[in-house]
Amino acid sequence: MNKRSLLFVLALTTLFFLMNQWFDYGGGYGGGPSSQKVEVDVISGAGSPTRLSPEEAAKYNAIKLFKNVELTEFFSQAVRVGDNFLLIAPSSSIPEEVYVPSTEEKITSARSLTLRVKPDNEGAPALYSLYPLSKLVIPYVPEVDTYRGDLLSFDGEQIFHVEGTITLPNHILLKQQPRQNALVFFDFNGTLSPFAFYDKGTNGVYYLNGLPGFKEFTLETFPQDKEVQQEFANQKYYVLENDYQQLVFTNLNGALAEINLPFATEENTKSVVREIKFSKILASEQPRTDSFPQNPYYVPEGNGGMKKVSTVNTGGYYPLLRRNIFGGAGEPTTRVDPLFYAFNIAEIDQSPDPSIYEIKRFEKGLIEFELVEGNRRITKTFSLPKDSDTSPYVLDLTVRIEGDARGLALTTGVPEVELISGNFSPTLKYKVNRNDKTKIEQIKAPKESTSFSHIYPNWVCNGNGFFGIIADPLTKTGPGFTVEKVSGQLLPTRLSLIDAQYQRFPAEKYPGYNFTLPINAKQGVTKYRIFAGPFAKSILQTLDRTYDNPITGTNPDYLSCQSYHGFFAFISEPFAKFLFILLNFFHNITGSWGISIILLTIALRIMLFPLNNWSMKSMAKLQVLSPKLTAIQEKYKKDPKRAQLETMQLYKKEGANPFGGCLPMVIQLPFLLGMFDLLKSSFELRGASFIPGWINNLTAPDVLFSWNYPIIFFGNSFHLLPFLLGGIMFLQQRLMSGKSNSSTGAITDKQKQSRSMGNIMTVVFTFMFYNFPSGLNIYWISSTLLGVLQQWWTSKKITTATKQTPVKK
Repeated sequence: MNKRSLLFVLALTTLFFLMNQWFDYGGGYGGGPSSQKVEVDVISGAGSPTRLSPEEAAKYNAIKLFKNVELTEFFSQAVRVGDNFLLIAPSSSIPEEVYVPSTEEKITSARSLTLRVKPDNEGAPALYSLYPLSKLVIPYVPEVDTYRGDLLSFDGEQIFHVEGTITLPNHILLKQQPRQNALVFFDFNGTLSPFAFYDKGTNGVYYLNGLPGFKEFTLETFPQDKEVQQEFANQKYYVLENDYQQLVFTNLNGALAEINLPFATEENTKSVVREIKFSKILASEQPRTDSFPQNPYYVPEGNGGMKKVSTVNTGGYYPLLRRNIFGGAGEPTTRVDPLFYAFNIAEIDQSPDPSIYEIKRFEKGLIEFELVEGNRRITKTFSLPKDSDTSPYVLDLTVRIEGDARGLALTTGVPEVELISGNFSPTLKYKVNRNDKTKIEQIKAPKESTSFSHIYPNWVCNGNGFFGIIADPLTKTGPGFTVEKVSGQLLPTRLSLIDAQYQRFPAEKYPGYNFTLPINAKQGVTKYRIFAGPFAKSILQTLDRTYDNPITGTNPDYLSCQSYHGFFAFISEPFAKFLFILLNFFHNITGSWGISIILLTIALRIMLFPLNNWSMKSMAKLQVLSPKLTAIQEKYKKDPKRAQLETMQLYKKEGANPFGGCLPMVIQLPFLLGMFDLLKSSFELRGASFIPGWINNLTAPDVLFSWNYPIIFFGNSFHLLPFLLGGIMFLQQRLMSGKSNSSTGAITDKQKQSRSMGNIMTVVFTFMFYNFPSGLNIYWISSTLLGVLQQWWTSKKITTATKQTPVKK
């Protein structure tokens, strides 16, 4: 192989490797906490730390750990944070398992704790946990402000306290002189939470989520003061439900805490949402988090009253909004802050203060909340459409504000994470009228927030690729809107619970996004049509037909919320839409999306047959001329110019074109890109099974078998389709490189070079497609098989014609 070919192969291999990383089934946004050192000063003449009594230590959730189950051999003091126990290691070598007295009535024996973070040395922080998947929840500390900060250190069974002041971002002033390493607590309106570690040796404070070993086990969230905790205690839930949605409202902010979409079943044939592997794993391994609703709730009764339901269902729904994450003890380790509920009303540029709304009406298909505060009354009326079949996944909202309505806005909530070809691809769009024409604008995911101050959107779309929320104001709103990024640590995705011990889906890599729409202060009443569901073409087309206005000639065009995800989507989208029409046609005939992909591949091959045939004929002619070209190279190897001249004359005589195979490939490239984007972006293929037990989801890799511990590159499951593809490609490149000399059995140098490149490309494609969706693999396998047959037929035809036709003179 010459240097130019080698460089080409290396460059292509690098490109495919990078593409594979992009499609890796667990990718997403980057980011992570900092281990920045915070400087510490001690007030001049400061005294010694204060020894705490057991009652005083209880404020910090201090608890004793023991080495034996009988709880007779003391090990260390620790601080309990949910299901986790944080301590300063009394030695460099500590037990893998310790015990703690049970605080639950049902469990009278001691509870065992497992070591999660080993200390680097004596005096370093360590972590024990009750459950293997629990996270250490630490408070999100504001970047700039001054707070009370306390240090807690341990000396045997004694606990010592140092009072201080935290001036963020980088200074702590202490009123006593610390004697040893300590845990640092952040006091937010009376709520004390550990968030950092004080190192006596360096006289510095380090954030826990930046320390080695702690990052994968920590989760950062907003601290909640006692007033908010009281509001949570008064929170109640109310459910409206139909065949398409389970809507869980709360009197806290009069908003939506959950939007749950039922899976398609034999009993519910109207839903288009299929259950996928992630949902099955969570229902099995995290039943408390995957319960619907997550809390006891009320439903309306026919006499105008309501009934409390204490039982909840495990699984059976897809959560459109991000929800609470529960630990092993059944208590939330991460609770969704009310400001992230859907359809909050808040003052612009301010977080909504938690407020308890009064229930004014609660009946079948309708709930009404009311809040009277200061000089205004806010009434929010949510109602389901009477005909849900013509308006699937739709909710109507009317907001009435009496009194001062200045500076108020409505939020959309934060959707859950969906992975498209292994990537987190949020869909942020809005529709706007410009110069008597409507235009759909795509919003780039902001690093912090993005404001559009002078735009009156027809609607805004906050989606995760396959699902989303469309907020469509039916009356005039205030000007502009804002899109704000929400940290994945503050509002973690449910996917972070899957293989949490291996950090398969780290919460910080999956941020959320929240729209804020100003309310018209002069209007009094503002109406919205809310869509909260899947971006299925059939569903969105149904809504466009239902809400089309022939009198004004307007159409909501919700179908535009669909997005095709790819590097060249701006080129491939028209082709992908055309190919989906054919794919849907074949599905209507066969009832199988897998078979439809194969039939679409055949149809695409037929449509592109003239171009492919032209390309293959050119390559086949070059194969026939290969011995003559080799002879020319040998004859004139000392005269490259003469060799090039003779080669071009041979091409001219034989009617061969060395570039004949390139142009057809360029022409059909948009179709190939369209096929790729179609098969990885179509909601209809999400959860669609082809061969049950092997290919269960056409938008995810096939799984022949799986194991528990992840292996580099392969993950924790084996995908067979890419290896089948590699075998077929190996056969194809053998056909393309030509046969050996019939008399000597030898192959030419050019054939050797072609086969070497073909072998490398076979390996590269096998690994590149390893994490691709199974639908893409099925398409490429089908297309390659058809290409092999066409190549064989073309080569045979040209070889026969060459033998029968004399060479031109």
